[in-house]
Amino acid sequence: MSVIYLLISISIIVAIGFFIAFIRAVKTGQYDDDYTPSVRMLFDDELIQSKVKKPKAESSTTL
Repeated sequence: MSVIYLLISISIIVAIGFFIAFIRAVKTGQYDDDYTPSVRMLFDDELIQSKVKKPKAESSTTL
């Protein structure tokens, strides 16, 4: 039973370590994307033409 307590405490310590490393990486700007905004302006958006649906001529005969 003491092994379970030991493993849980070690896993909590490791999780806290990863969380601190993640917070540090976010604060130092490691996840900032400087490349995409400069490239995005080079690619023109394709103009999407809206298709106007024409009403179908209903036939006078019914089934």
